[in-house]
Amino acid sequence: MATSPRSELIAGIKAEIPITLGVLPFGLIYGVLAIAAGMPPALAIATSSIIFAGSAQFIGAQLIGASTPTLVIWLTTFVVNLRHLLYSTSLAPQTTHLSRPWKWFLAYLLTDEAYVVTALHYQDKEIPLRHKHWFWVGAGMTLWVTWQLSTIAGVFFGTQFPTSWSLDFTLALTFIGMAVPLCRERPNLAAALTAGLVAVFTFAWPYRLGLMAAALAGIAAGVIVENRQRRRERRA
Repeated sequence: MATSPRSELIAGIKAEIPITLGVLPFGLIYGVLAIAAGMPPALAIATSSIIFAGSAQFIGAQLIGASTPTLVIWLTTFVVNLRHLLYSTSLAPQTTHLSRPWKWFLAYLLTDEAYVVTALHYQDKEIPLRHKHWFWVGAGMTLWVTWQLSTIAGVFFGTQFPTSWSLDFTLALTFIGMAVPLCRERPNLAAALTAGLVAVFTFAWPYRLGLMAAALAGIAAGVIVENRQRRRERRA
């Protein structure tokens, strides 16, 4: 299958657009939360362009509003963002042919929503690897632009949206929609179910440590099931 940087870029944009529908209200809510926490509008917008990590921004804004010590804010957001280490480890073998500046740029664009469509795209072995990173760029930049615009809208206009709309629930729906396509294989399904159960039981843990515990438990479950599956295939 012949590809080009342009075709891969457009494919990434198209794959990410449906997910941005769930990201828009999430950005609006963050903008409102940041202002309510006492953050100046310029700082609230800058965090979206510099940090570019929704969950960490949400928690950081809440901690800032509660006058939490800076060190605690740093450690908490660091733990929450550790999941990106798992994402990068998963995609690292696909980027060995790229230069270091390219890897830095792609790492900046690596978010939950961009990872899902990119990981699925890399699984398609019929598409040559040479230009696949442009798909990553298309998906990541589409999400980046959406996140910036929704944050700005939330900062300046978010208070005009009634709370009865429950915009925050769209985030959960977005993640469900992203996770389902990845659960077609047993290892992925085992990882998702295990991580979900652990997340429920560790929900009350401080500093979102339950999130990391759920991620590690999910990885362990997925690896165990995958190893068993490989053993059965070898015996067969």
